[in-house]
Formats: sequence, C-alpha cells, structure tokens
Amino acid sequence: MAVIRRKNVKKGLSFTLMSVGASGLGKSTFINALCESAVFDKKDYSNPEQAAVEKTVEITPITVDLEEDGIKLSLTIIDTPGFGDNINNERCFNDILNYIEAQYDYVVSEESRIRRNPKYQDNRVHACIYFIPPTGHALRELDIEFMRRLGSRVNVIPVIAKADSLSPAELVDFKKRVMEDIEYYKIPIYNFPYDDEIDDDETIEENNELRALLPFAVVGSDDEVIINGRRVRCRQYPWGVVEIDNVKHCDFSKLRYMLLSSHLQDLKEITHDILYEQYRTEKLSREGVVDLDSDLPENRLKEEQLRREEERLRERELKVRAELTARQNELLAKEEALKNLEAKLSSQNNINN
Repeated sequence: MAVIRRKNVKKGLSFTLMSVGASGLGKSTFINALCESAVFDKKDYSNPEQAAVEKTVEITPITVDLEEDGIKLSLTIIDTPGFGDNINNERCFNDILNYIEAQYDYVVSEESRIRRNPKYQDNRVHACIYFIPPTGHALRELDIEFMRRLGSRVNVIPVIAKADSLSPAELVDFKKRVMEDIEYYKIPIYNFPYDDEIDDDETIEENNELRALLPFAVVGSDDEVIINGRRVRCRQYPWGVVEIDNVKHCDFSKLRYMLLSSHLQDLKEITHDILYEQYRTEKLSREGVVDLDSDLPENRLKEEQLRREEERLRERELKVRAELTARQNELLAKEEALKNLEAKLSSQNNINN
C-alpha cells in the first residue's frame, strides 16, 4: 500500500473509525477486540421495557492510543448507539450524515482562512464499519438505504455481525447475496481499489483477496481461555470454541490488520482526495462560489491530463471488451465442436447396437 511518510511515522498517525449498526449486534465487543482493551462497557439488553422507548442516535467519539507495527496510532472510535432501533430511522440517517459532513465543513472553513489554526485537528471520518445482522437472507431496506446515503461521504465497509450464528455453508451463501444486493442497488462501498499499471503484483493480489472476503464475517468476544497452552480470545459453545483471531473461524484478524495497518493510509487518502473533494465541490457550487483559477495554465494542463487519462481508460475498456468477445466466441466454437463430437459418438453407438 501507500508508503507512510517518515514524518508521519515519527510523530504517529491518526485515524477515525465510525461504528454503525442496530443494538445487540456486538459493536462494543468488536471495538474492544479491535483495540484490545475495554473501550466500551457491555450493554444490558435484558429489560423489555426499554425496548419500547424510542431512541435517538448518540454520536460518541472516544480516542484510544495504540501501537501497530511499531507506529503510534491515535484511533478515534465513533459509536452510534440508538441507530436502527426505531420504526422510523430517518432521523438516525440524518444525524450520522450531518456529523460526517460537519467534519468536512470544518476542514473547508479552515482551508479558507488566511491564517490557519496551528492546533487545528482533522476529525474527518475515514471509515464506517456497518454491521449487518446475520439473517441469512439478504440486505434489509434499512441496510440498503443507509449504505447508499453514506457511501458518497465515507468509506463504508460492510461486515456480517455474529457470523458464528451461521453455518459455513450459510455464511458463504449470505455473503454472496449481500454482495449481489450491493451490486444491484449500486451501493458505493470501499472495495479495495487498485491500479493495474501503478500498483505492484503483491498489492493487487492482497486487494483481490480482501475484496473476495466482503462482507467481512466477524465474531467478537472479550473472553480469553487457555487452549493447548496458549491464551486465545474466543466464544465457547458446547460443541467447541470460535477463536476470533483465527482466520479459519472468521475474518476479524484480517479486517483489523487492514484497518489499522495495511490499508489505513489508503482509506485516509480516499477520504481526502475523493470523498472530501467531492463534498467540497458540491458545497461551494451550492453556495455559488466561482473557481477563479479555472483558466490558469496549470489548471488547463490538469484538464488536458485528465482528458488523456479518460481516453486511455476508454481504449483500455474497448480492448478488454474485444478480448471478452474473442473468448466468448472461442468458448462457443468449443461447445459446438463438443456437441458435434457427442453426436458422432452417439451415432456410432447406434450403429454398433
């Protein structure tokens, strides 16, 4: 992935992660496991009287200092208790979206200052973990609407909560249905993008492997037990244990490494270079701000570069389509030859009989 600059490594990195999902899906347990400490207390859902009380979303940022691969990381976790717990969740959508956009507004305001605040702190949300309940069916309307609304403002990473409630076969099938819904409804998520011409083979292979895991299947637990002389975090059942850090049991460890190490910088760059710039352009356009620098030579040069890049991508797309057509024709020819061979064999069998 992108090389972390020496200066950033020396002073440490900052990263903001939002956690969204209905109550009881294990968000707090996931965050505790992610940070390897008790960031959030366990919530009590045993009181049935509280279930009927309409709730509002509480945006709760908490900063945790970590160290990953020898690099100091200031991780801000934004919890959103109350999301999806009401019949009408329109206000929940707006509260979360308004919070994300408010952080962008702060950056827009800071960038327009003649003298910027030296103590300015960037609180933009770099990734949103969205917890999907393990229904085994498909995405709910709530899931679809939320991810569609926020996909243009933040890197949405869908995960299946409490994945150990599904059998391996059910989990594979559910993942497939979720991704089919995401594609059908054109839901923008973070899908580990890469460039064939710029990125190396190792990066491309890693991104393809992670993309194939979407949505990540996670299992959370604060409990530790000794198994074969080693201490592991797991969920215990009469039939055995589910180790949350075991890649054969769930995707938690790969998701954690991706968030806090391998793809952290990429998530930050996409937030700044694409999502924030898109929001900034929309905001200034609504306010009637004219870009006075649009006719400067350097901007004309950028436009020409963009035009050439678009032409290159179009040519590449045509080439890929031509290759696909050729392969399809080749497959059709092979199928026709196979049919002829089968017919010939069948005819010979009839003669022999």
